Formats: sequence, C-alpha cells, structure tokens
Amino acid sequence: MPMSSLFSLLLTCLVSFLLLRLSTLLDPGAAVPHVKRSAPLPLRFRHDGAFKILQVADMHFGNGAATRCRDVAPEVGGARCSDLNTTRFLRRLIEAERPDLIAFTGDNIFGGSATDAAESLLRAISPAMEYKVPWAAILGNHDQESTMTREELMTFMSLMDYSVSQVNPPGFLVHGFGNYHIGIHGPFGSGLVNTSLLNLYFLDSGDREVVDGIKTYGWIKESQLAWLSATSRELQRNFHSPALAFFHIPIPEVRGLWYTDFKGQYQEGVACSTVNSGVLGTLTSMGDVKGVFLGHDHLNDFCGDLNGIRFCYGGGFGYHAYGRSYWPRRARVVHTELKKGQRSSWMGVELIRTWKLLDDDKLSKIDEQVLWRHGEDDSDHNVYL
Repeated sequence: MPMSSLFSLLLTCLVSFLLLRLSTLLDPGAAVPHVKRSAPLPLRFRHDGAFKILQVADMHFGNGAATRCRDVAPEVGGARCSDLNTTRFLRRLIEAERPDLIAFTGDNIFGGSATDAAESLLRAISPAMEYKVPWAAILGNHDQESTMTREELMTFMSLMDYSVSQVNPPGFLVHGFGNYHIGIHGPFGSGLVNTSLLNLYFLDSGDREVVDGIKTYGWIKESQLAWLSATSRELQRNFHSPALAFFHIPIPEVRGLWYTDFKGQYQEGVACSTVNSGVLGTLTSMGDVKGVFLGHDHLNDFCGDLNGIRFCYGGGFGYHAYGRSYWPRRARVVHTELKKGQRSSWMGVELIRTWKLLDDDKLSKIDEQVLWRHGEDDSDHNVYL
C-alpha cells in the first residue's frame, strides 16, 4: 500500500475515533457502539495437547432473579431460588473446569417466561463472556417463543462477545438457522498448527411441526444432511480427524438405547419427532463422527452406542427448566487428548472421554467414560504424522 494511502486511512480512523469520543463527552448518556470481542481464532488444542468442551443443555433462562425455580428440593427452593442459581452453577463450572469451549445446546432461554429475548440471552450467556471463554450455541424448541425469531436469535448470538456461533454456512442453502462447522487446530509450535484435528458440527434440529395434522417435534432436514456430508468429505480430504456433533432434539433411534448397556440415567421417554430423516445413516456413512451431544429431555443424562457412535445427553442444567427434586442439575464435559509422538511432537487425537458434574456442594464428578479411542473401530483412518 502506498504511503499516501496508508496515511489517509490512518487519518480517517483517527478522525472517526475523535468524533466518537467528542460526542460521548458532549452527551455522556449517548449510546456507544459496541464492538464484538472475538475469541482467538482458529480455536486450537492447548500446549498440553488437550481440548475441553463444557456442554450446557436446557438453561431455560427467563428474567433473572424474578424467574422462579422448578422441581427442586425444599432446601433449594423458596423465594431465593431463581435463574440466578443457573448463573451461579455456570460460573462454578467455568472456574472449576476452565473449558476451552462452551457448547450451549438449545433451549438457552425459555420463551414463555422471557420478557425480552435479547436481554434474557445476554444474562444467560453472561458468565461465558465475563470469563472470556469461546462459546457456540444452537437453538432448541423454546428459544424463539419470546420476542425474536430463530434467525434473529442466531444472528444476535453470532454477534455476542467471544461467540464462535454462526447463522449458517456460506455457500450452502440449508434449512433452519445454526448449522455450522468449527475446526479445532493443533497447538502452537506443533507441525499441525494449521490443521483441524477435531471437527465440531452444530445442527438446527428445529422446534415444532405438524405432520398429517398431528403436532410433533422438529427434525434435521435433507438439505442439512447434504451440507453435513459434503463438509465431512471436504475436511477428510485434508486430514482424517474425528468429529463431534451437537443438536438439541434427539433422533428416534435414541429410544432403542433403553435395551442396550448405556451409562447414566434414562428416566423419561425420548421426546423426538415422528419423522425419521436418516440422520443416523448419514452420520454412520460419514465415518468421522464419534459422539453426538443432545439436550431436550432434562431427566436423561445417559450415553449409548448407535452404529459405533456414542449419543449422549447433557442432562438438565437450568433451574427454571423442569427437573426432579433431589436430582441435582448437571452439565457434561467432553475432554479430547492428542497423541504424543517422537521428540514430543503432537499427532492426531488419541482419546475422547466424558463425565458429568453435579451442582452440589462438591461439584461431584460422575459417570466418567471413554467415548472413543484411536484404533478401536474399523472405520478409524486417522493419520498420524
């Protein structure tokens, strides 16, 4: 760039800043434009070869202190139990676990209680922004029941501080809002610093629909599955990395996990759509997805195996969401570890494990298990450099 052009650009920026500053001094009450504080991108594994995701399912946030708790033990309930208990729980988890990413998997706000959707979202997500933790979100079936549409909600969340959420993928026409991919790159100083070693797929599973005159829950549509398959193929051309998927409403096959050796609690019927759109078949054919993380059914927190893919519930998180007395609110942690090679160089993902944390005095850790280990399935073609 010529020096004259550079000087002109700098002068324009300086004048704009001075005018903004002057207007603020002349009118202290004037609104100041907020510039998004962005997460450092791309997201990447830490120097110790780990990446930790905190899944927060079904916060059902309303109006803060004015919104009462539901289904809590008497010693927890009462006039002081509110949305602030949800906020306190999230802060405790962030301080204890220091996640690299928080995944909010739908019903982040409860539209029927939230007077203002934007204000409710800001309050619900505020701990992530306060602690400067990158976060990604998808929508559930209740988020849009307040004052914003699903498109407006996803757009708003994509513009919030430290959000890595996206409205939809560029270059694709897909159903819904909140379908996107996030790649987790190798640590700084490694030979894989420019390579995505873990891929995260976020999908909009919809809210409610009517099929043949009967009300049912939403489902992931054909256009979304086409985008998902195409994205997976393109990513695996470069490096065969494992992937995780996040969506709110479970698929019909999850019901069958009752008859399997699942880990965790299966305490209510799986509330899914009557339509089976072929999600499991698509995920199986892709070959890279090792785990799927769900919300929606607050009393289910189990993990079970479908076609070699672990489907795991986050468990009910929010205090304004339905729950069960003496069954603490909970969250799921997903911890991914890289393999170390010769001369301490990092290679591909070796291990993905998970556990849950309860909102009790000890922040109890339960149901720790390995979801996937490199080399344990025939479809694993991860390349180690």
